[in-house]
Formats: sequence, structure tokens, C-alpha cells
Amino acid sequence: MVDVAAKQDTHRVAIAAGRIVMRPETLQKIMDGTASKGDVLGIARVAAIQGAKRTSDLIPLCHPIALTSVNVEFKMLDDASAVECTARAESVGRTGVEMEALIAVSVALLTIYDMCKAVDRGMRIEGVRLMEKRGGKSGLWQAGPS
Repeated sequence: MVDVAAKQDTHRVAIAAGRIVMRPETLQKIMDGTASKGDVLGIARVAAIQGAKRTSDLIPLCHPIALTSVNVEFKMLDDASAVECTARAESVGRTGVEMEALIAVSVALLTIYDMCKAVDRGMRIEGVRLMEKRGGKSGLWQAGPS
């Protein structure tokens, strides 16, 4: 692990995004709430938050972080037959929350896959990436256009 003892506590924010592409019928089941396993997006939101909180258990050299907030949003992309997930993680501490935001998105999308795989095994998770990070010595960083 990196020694962060000399760093100052600052408000840290990270935003990550990604999407899962599926057949139009699968997206419709999610939108209608008719997937056989239940409320796909509700369960994916809870899974994302749980994942963010357990990041240091999953990524060997990540510091355990006391998160102050994790917000997960979903957007239906009819034209792409996809669900886009955006996660925002926040803390006040000595190290960033980029991994927590990335894990939240990844776990949300994997949960959607798990809940819909019986009807669509060909779903694809794409473009999981960091969009923005704030706080610490380096200040603000934002991804450029993709």
C-alpha cells in the first residue's frame, strides 16, 4: 500500500460510468419491471453501493475508505439498447475514491447481467471508465471526449 500518512484530509469525489448493451426485448423487460428476478435497477443500485463499500476487500492494495456518499444513477438508452450507469463516490480523507466509483459501476452492470442472463446471454458491458475526480493535491481531473 502507498503511505498516505503525510497527506491532508480533503473532500474527495470520483464519478465513473459504463453501460451494458442488450437486446431491445431485454431492455423493455427492465423498463417494464417484468424481469423474472424482480426490480433489476433497484437491486443493481444496492449491489453497486455494497460493492463500493467493499472495494478494499476486492482490490488488494486499496486503502479501506470511510465513504460519506455513494450515488448510483441509471439511464435507459433506447437507441443503443443499453443501460448506462453513473456512480459518484465521496469521502473526506487522505486518498481518492476513484476505485470505489469504478467498482460501483462494474458491480451494478454485472448485477444487471446476472438478473437478465436467462433471457439474454449476449449482453456486453462496455466503456467502464473514470469520468471525473476531485480533491487532494492534484485537484480536478476530467475525462476528455471519448
